[in-house]
Amino acid sequence: MEPPEDANLGLEEAEEIILRWDSTASEEAREKMIFEGDRDEVDRYLLAVDQIQRSISSVSISDDQAKVNSAIQIAMARLEDEFRNILLIHTSPIETETLTDPSSSIHLSVGATSSSVGDGDGDGDGGAEYEDDGDEDKDDDELLRRGDSSNSVSYRSTSSIREIDLIPSDAVIDLRSIAERMISAGYLRECIQVYGSVRKSTVDSSFRKLGIEKLSIGDIQRLEWDQLETKIRRWIRAAKVCIRIVFASEKKLCEQIFDGVGTAIDDACFMETVKGPAIQLFNFAEAISISRRSPEKLFKILDLHDALMDLIPDIDVVFESKSSESIRVQAAEILSRLAEAARGILSEFENAVLREPSRVPVPGGTIHPLTRYVMNYISLISDYKQTLNELIVSKPSTGSRYSGDPTTPDMEFAELEGKTPLALHLIWIIVILQFNLDGKSKHYKDASLVHLFMMNNVHYIVQKVKGSPELREMIGDDYLRKLTGKFRLSATSYQRATWVRVLFCLRDEGLHVSGSFSSGVSKSALRERFKTFNAMFEDVHRTQATWLVPDSQLREELRISISEKLIPAYRSFLGRFRNHIESGKHPENYIKYSVEDLENAVLDFFEGYPVSQHLRRRSQ
Repeated sequence: MEPPEDANLGLEEAEEIILRWDSTASEEAREKMIFEGDRDEVDRYLLAVDQIQRSISSVSISDDQAKVNSAIQIAMARLEDEFRNILLIHTSPIETETLTDPSSSIHLSVGATSSSVGDGDGDGDGGAEYEDDGDEDKDDDELLRRGDSSNSVSYRSTSSIREIDLIPSDAVIDLRSIAERMISAGYLRECIQVYGSVRKSTVDSSFRKLGIEKLSIGDIQRLEWDQLETKIRRWIRAAKVCIRIVFASEKKLCEQIFDGVGTAIDDACFMETVKGPAIQLFNFAEAISISRRSPEKLFKILDLHDALMDLIPDIDVVFESKSSESIRVQAAEILSRLAEAARGILSEFENAVLREPSRVPVPGGTIHPLTRYVMNYISLISDYKQTLNELIVSKPSTGSRYSGDPTTPDMEFAELEGKTPLALHLIWIIVILQFNLDGKSKHYKDASLVHLFMMNNVHYIVQKVKGSPELREMIGDDYLRKLTGKFRLSATSYQRATWVRVLFCLRDEGLHVSGSFSSGVSKSALRERFKTFNAMFEDVHRTQATWLVPDSQLREELRISISEKLIPAYRSFLGRFRNHIESGKHPENYIKYSVEDLENAVLDFFEGYPVSQHLRRRSQ
């Protein structure tokens, strides 16, 4: 509060007022604070300080000069204590309840209590800690868009920034009146230090309530990844609050108190308050950006990148001054390193898929764990297509189509003209996955199982692409048709490898005899043919019932296709030749199965579990 302009105090009276409030001289002065008392006394003290300051240049006698200088020192020490006390009385960390959004997991407020936080503890047994509800898909931006009108909190909006009045306006006026006199008397550094120490402890306390820990870059890099995932999720949410509310509001408070008092004093006080916390905040993201790369880190790194990218305009506004340039530069450098880390992880993932070394065949020719992992991974990548399309500008590094390198597949880019770099990378990952799977299929000794394995895995790839609209859009229907053709070709190759030799037993060739006395069917050849068919079908049934086609629709389609070839052929063969067998001895040793038996037997195929060694015999 400014004293009345017409007020007038003599030098001696001014000195008397200053000395009466000398906290080193009396117990009463130590126990009482001027600005907590009568406003008339506040005005009289400020008048006294002004009179003393004006007298500095007018006194000529050395004794008077010494008295004035002593009074100034006493007054400045007193004003410094008053300045600190006002800050402490009206300063609280961000609490819950004032800023509330029902859809948000974060609730914030400016505390209205008078409890001191100057000791920096800020642990507040009654204060609500920052809570992570575990739903990483919720967006807490709504927190920054609404306030509770029942509380006296005001805002000044710049983009998504929400500046809160951290201290009541009457206290701000008192702080400003003190700052003007301290700075005028040459006590700028003391003013900045007092302000920064109190406000920084408050920011530190708010950090703790938001879950931001004081960890060095080394500490962060030594944490297990599952711990880091939780901390990244918390950091993203807390960083929005720190930049858009905490730091922005601290800047506003500095401007309210110091703007116009001296050159860039408001910015100096702001940096004194937030530089350490800002470095602490960004050290976490920096540690993640330079940590060891591995595929599982990609998506959290992209989350960090997107969050920081979203915050950069606000960072530029909050830290716009020359003295805070280092904060802006650090944020921009972290963003760049996160982008480079994401590109590097994608490249390393591609190489890992190509070189994945497992050689033990999966039982039953089912879907390989690598296939599931890779396709789930690129499905998640497609969720970040907007970010990755901005980060990735180059094609995947592949060999020439005619390179002849047996360890690397070839990819014809001409067939994929017009696709984004990210789409090309995803197609390349599918290409090298198939290349790796083809190598793994060679470890099966049964040629039929080789084709079944490839059918299962390529079919899974197709289904994952179809199941993700984003992935399907990037891959494109043309390439999807190409993949579909590959798994159908594998299905056809399986049927040929298995059933051509079985169906070969049901041909007429080699069964008819002719001579000068008779012509007809050789019963011995026919009996041998039935025996061969029975043995071959039993072997296929016993083996392939343990094979697995996990997709129920594909399994049914394959069984139908087998039945359409096998059952009519067997029915026709049985119809033409059963009389020749049944007219002889022990027909049951040769015609062991009815058509219905075979139809039922086909239903056992590809279930992935062993069946009885012998098929259920037909009813005699």
